[in-house]
Amino acid sequence: MKEVPTNARKSFGDIAPHLAEVTDKVLFGDVWEQAALSPRDRSLVTITSLVSLYRVNEMPFHFKKALENGVTREEIIGTITHLAFYAGWPPAMTALQIARKVFDEAGDP
Repeated sequence: MKEVPTNARKSFGDIAPHLAEVTDKVLFGDVWEQAALSPRDRSLVTITSLVSLYRVNEMPFHFKKALENGVTREEIIGTITHLAFYAGWPPAMTALQIARKVFDEAGDP
């Protein structure tokens, strides 16, 4: 693995080093690098899945990553709004609060 600790290694590498390695090499090293989707599109797919499945622990990281990958705040909010009708109101309302916190931490656009 890389010398610089990755997010996976920082978060859970001490307790699950092999899972951190697979996360780095397979998920972010292979799956996220496939040319079929741009990083921006991959982020939209990912946040859609996380909101729909009510995966609140992963939303902050991936909302931030989406911003880094060129998804705008308006597009994130538009995605959450759209999902309110398909994934349910509670997941959308929770996602809005998480998005607000991520946006606040990121500062002005």
